[in-house]
Amino acid sequence: MVKDKKNVAILMVLAASVCFATGGLFMKTIPWNALAINGARNLIAAVVIGIYIGVIHHRLKFNPTVAIGAISMAGVTTCYAIANKLTTAGNTIILQYTAPVWIMIMVYLFFKRKPSRTGIISLVIVFAGILCFFCEGISTGKWLGDLIALLSGMFYAGVFMLNSFEKGDAISSVFFGQLLCGVFLSPLVMKETDFSMPVLVSVFFLGAVQVGLAYIFFTTGTKYIDPLTASIINALEPILNPVLVAIFYGERLGTLSLFGAAIVLCGILYYNIKETKRLKTE
Repeated sequence: MVKDKKNVAILMVLAASVCFATGGLFMKTIPWNALAINGARNLIAAVVIGIYIGVIHHRLKFNPTVAIGAISMAGVTTCYAIANKLTTAGNTIILQYTAPVWIMIMVYLFFKRKPSRTGIISLVIVFAGILCFFCEGISTGKWLGDLIALLSGMFYAGVFMLNSFEKGDAISSVFFGQLLCGVFLSPLVMKETDFSMPVLVSVFFLGAVQVGLAYIFFTTGTKYIDPLTASIINALEPILNPVLVAIFYGERLGTLSLFGAAIVLCGILYYNIKETKRLKTE
């Protein structure tokens, strides 16, 4: 029974990754300010999550742990939206995918579990890849977008850990985080001028599917698998996201960013493979 739950959880996190991966493409095609897009999509997502919470009769919780989770949720969606407008979708998602590195750091800070030798090596590899992004960002003027994308990765680590704390409640944190962004940022939509059907459909898709449905899958799945396993499965997102943008929007990563992306992914994969082998021998 436990194994069945874990298999379903893996499929849910995988489905969440596919939904998340569409974000870069739709962000690029909507001609609105990044904060306006984020406000609108989070307001729609809050409605979707709210309906889901009502259907499953889940009682919302609010405490300091849930509040920190809500801030992490608001932080990752806001930074992701801003970064997508300031740098390439590929840079944004790869730098956000440094989340497993920040998970290691947070586990040490909150649970006093020191990183293993494997963890330290992967940290060095990942940060070498990040350096490549910033070197190219300085030359192309996109360093600010890369920095915000990296900050998104830090917040994303917090989102992965929503179910790791005793008083945490992932779905409550996600709902309050989305509501926070929706209430404060959605009024910026009134400053926009393009309300054509393709734009409105894209915004609705971002809110209902790319954020709302994705986080329903994500928060349900991460109840039954640990944050590291979830981050491994989520590896589909940084691959699929820039591919969709390249095919439908024509945006490509720069040479140095491609090199940096390869280094970051190698660093994360190295850590995941080594940890998986270690856990099997214990």
